[in-house]
Amino acid sequence: MNAASPSLVADNHEESDLAAEIRAMRVDLAAAYRLIHRLGLDDSIYTHISARLPGGGHRFLINPYGMRFEEVTPENLVTVDLDGRVIEDPMGLGINPAGFTIHSAIHAARHDAICVLHTHTVAGVAVSCQEEGLLALNQWSMQFAGRVAYHAYEGIALDLDERQRLVADLGDKPVMVLRNHGLLTCGRTVGEAFRLMHNMERSCRAQLAIQAAGAPVIRPSAAVAAKTAGQYAAGYDRVVVQGAPDNEWAAFKRMLARTDPDFFAQG
Repeated sequence: MNAASPSLVADNHEESDLAAEIRAMRVDLAAAYRLIHRLGLDDSIYTHISARLPGGGHRFLINPYGMRFEEVTPENLVTVDLDGRVIEDPMGLGINPAGFTIHSAIHAARHDAICVLHTHTVAGVAVSCQEEGLLALNQWSMQFAGRVAYHAYEGIALDLDERQRLVADLGDKPVMVLRNHGLLTCGRTVGEAFRLMHNMERSCRAQLAIQAAGAPVIRPSAAVAAKTAGQYAAGYDRVVVQGAPDNEWAAFKRMLARTDPDFFAQG
């Protein structure tokens, strides 16, 4: 029997590695959907988390339109191309066109945006309606000092022309406040996009609580806020760029393994 050629063995290894990467991405994205629900950050069947599939070809995963976030599994995620054309749809539900208008624009313009996460929470929407936006008042919110973009509300995102303006407003920022609408984060991994949103949400809740208290507020200096933002950014880079273990994301997924065992169910 002839031994397999080195090139064939290498191709098989590459295919196996790619399949493992795709499976890991599906599990991570399904976990993010479940966590957004578990933390009370979902909005019925609306809002989205999208992720770019490894392997090239501009293919993305997004939720089936009509399913609540706690129903999402790795197997029922929809695969779409950059124009929102459905490639694979296990449930036959399609996608929400308004949702992918925003996500496709960012994925096309920002190749570092592997995962784009968008929410409509009470706290996030409330802060998005405030003229000053997110304030650097505490350790959570100071991490976003100088790192938040803002985009004016133009109506439900069905107009494809809005994509150009949205991307221009986002620039290279990892986080965007969609005025009168909600919050959006861009992550180099699913875990990073989730962590950014988790901290944005807590920042918004803290801001509203501080404002509701009506007491005098201690405002950190711009220099301290900038220093804190840099410290947080370095921490994100240690995980994504330098390959340090993402202990927080792993801990959240362990929680789901206990509470939502079907989030990685087969079939």
